Amino acid sequence: MALVVELSARECQDEPAARHRIMSEVQRLCQHQAMMPCLRLATGNDLAAVQAIVHAAYSHYIARIGREPGPMLDDYAALIEERQVHVAERDGSIQGIIVLIEQDETLLLDNMAVTPKAQGTGLGRMMLEFAERAAIERGYSAVTLYTNEAMTENITRYTRAGYEETHRAEEKGLRRVYMRKPLGKA
Repeated sequence: MALVVELSARECQDEPAARHRIMSEVQRLCQHQAMMPCLRLATGNDLAAVQAIVHAAYSHYIARIGREPGPMLDDYAALIEERQVHVAERDGSIQGIIVLIEQDETLLLDNMAVTPKAQGTGLGRMMLEFAERAAIERGYSAVTLYTNEAMTENITRYTRAGYEETHRAEEKGLRRVYMRKPLGKA
């Protein structure tokens, strides 16, 4: 996002107070923009941060499901190499990750994780919206995802965001809830 402000020489001379108010607002907007999350493709340099975020976001589920959740078992070096991982940076640090995998008919949101300190800040919602826009831009009419059935708060979160449960199944020893969200056309 670029912010462009034009003031005529007359406005600057005639209204110094107005100019000051406008410039103060521009400064505030620029500072706010610097705090906004930036989503970008992950690189090999991000691998340790990606793994740390996944560990921090999912390790508390181990006791609940009796083993490491699926995202903790993924090969993030390979996923990064395949350009399937995006990272969300804010204030100079990576605070979230999202893994998107193109499939035949839908875009699979394979994993989304946010650092515990950034949870509740809207970062997860922003990454969901990013996945939905990416699906539309790539010509898909839906986003699919799955979560462990014991992660009930995730099921609730996705349902609130418009995802509908399609089925449940056991895969790789994990009991999963599959969900889908139909999207409008680009």
